[in-house]
Amino acid sequence: MRNLIVVAIASLFVANLAFADASCESKAVSKDGKPLAGAAKAASIKKCEKEAGAAAPAASACEAKAVSKDGKPLAGAAKAASIKKCEADAKK
Repeated sequence: MRNLIVVAIASLFVANLAFADASCESKAVSKDGKPLAGAAKAASIKKCEKEAGAAAPAASACEAKAVSKDGKPLAGAAKAASIKKCEADAKK
């Protein structure tokens, strides 16, 4: 059961990156609305993917880590505190 949950979370992460790539490419435009090209486009896409990847995967990875010492999933306030701490550590 636990392996199934980990696989489901991992597949969501991969799907998120695929959608982020498509949306990041469409966001790679200059201030006047023209599509970027070359190094400017690559830099814009890289920045967008980094921002998109930092938000969603951290939350799902932190949820997967929210387990007690005996391996059981946390719930309620303990889970919220664990996720909050994990996300704060990930930002450092």
